[in-house]
Amino acid sequence: MKEYRTIQEIAGPLMLIQQVEGVTYGELGEIELPNGETRQCKVLEVDGSNALVQLFDSSAGINLADSKVRFLGHGIELAVSGDMLGRVFDGLGRPKDGGPEILPERFEDINGTPMNPSARNYPSEFIQTGISAIDGLNTLVRGQKLPIFSGSGLSHAELAAQIARQAKVLGTTTPFAVVFAAVGITFEEADFFVTDFRRTGALDRTVLFMNLANDPAIERISTPRMALTAAEYLAFTMGMHVLVIITDITNYAEALREVSAARKEVPGRRGYPGYLYTDLATMYERAGRRFDSEGSITMIPILTMPEDDKTHPIPDLTGYITEGQIILSRELHRHGITPPIDVLPSLSRLKDKGSGEGKTREDHSGVMNQLIAAYARGKEARELMTILGESALTELDRLYAKFADAFEKEYVSQGYQTNRSIEETLTLGWKLLTLLPKSELKRIKPEMIDAYYPKDGE
Repeated sequence: MKEYRTIQEIAGPLMLIQQVEGVTYGELGEIELPNGETRQCKVLEVDGSNALVQLFDSSAGINLADSKVRFLGHGIELAVSGDMLGRVFDGLGRPKDGGPEILPERFEDINGTPMNPSARNYPSEFIQTGISAIDGLNTLVRGQKLPIFSGSGLSHAELAAQIARQAKVLGTTTPFAVVFAAVGITFEEADFFVTDFRRTGALDRTVLFMNLANDPAIERISTPRMALTAAEYLAFTMGMHVLVIITDITNYAEALREVSAARKEVPGRRGYPGYLYTDLATMYERAGRRFDSEGSITMIPILTMPEDDKTHPIPDLTGYITEGQIILSRELHRHGITPPIDVLPSLSRLKDKGSGEGKTREDHSGVMNQLIAAYARGKEARELMTILGESALTELDRLYAKFADAFEKEYVSQGYQTNRSIEETLTLGWKLLTLLPKSELKRIKPEMIDAYYPKDGE
């Protein structure tokens, strides 16, 4: 293995090495300092005999003349094994729960291998999260990518933990696992996730990757890929249904921007690199189902929208790649609605594939459409009431306004500990619809009304 003493310069997290041979993009390297300490780096760019590498650790203390660099001949790899379940790792896949090292069955490149589009199977099976606003109105389907768009200070961490605890695929005996990647979070958040998962026993079926806010930017970029590599192993080698939750994609994009700025690249939209779309797609597109495997990867990336702006590049590009979005509302949060899911702008593009007879219940789509329509009209009636006063509204509009209030308080707001089955969610939907006259239920088939309308509510 060749060693190079040709370090030319260091600029922030980047280092230029000259006169290299046979070095490739993404290759790992080791820097040996004069005192015997080693640090890791990764090749970002190769131009002839010059290699630009990114440091995993700080550049402090690296002596240009006396430090040596050697390249290892492979990219960043993750040691994978079935023993990963129930363990906590850092952003580079090293155990950080005080337990033993993983005995690997094999090493996998964290960039994964692209899935052949013709090998993809269509997402179709319903995943029950236990949260009515998702299960009833924006259904999550096995193999789907469904991001959560949150805002700074909103309770997305509690929602993420709740989904990780409660999620399950109905009607199958295939084992279910959760891979949870926390990117650029604080010590408090990291402690919250680990404590919550241990307390509820959810950790036994979870692989946790923790990257803290004070860890280097390069680790932040590798954390989601580590998580997805673990998920691919559990799904396609061990045949499990895997739910991947990544929080927070905004911290990941900021790390990309930091590296891009250090490389002096021409920035794209709002200072983010022009390849942000491509980079996010290489992550999101690793979710899905395959014809040749029982297992699947379902993904819920969580991001905080800067300034609550959903036209910002990060939510905008994420929305292009993924199949819908769950949007959290600051207004609902202020009114004490937990989780503060705004159901009207939220959308799951595959909800029809995961609902209906044999998956949830035959009345699901009718109840879903009726609740959303009634809530939209109820919100309009409430706004009119604020401007014109209650007396200006018709009796029917007042009923709709009352429905909107009850819908938020009972249906959407269920707290972070309540786990509702899909039957409970649908029954609650019917109960709320009894607040309206039967003649208003225009989006539900008459035979469904006859079968499911609460008898005592007439």
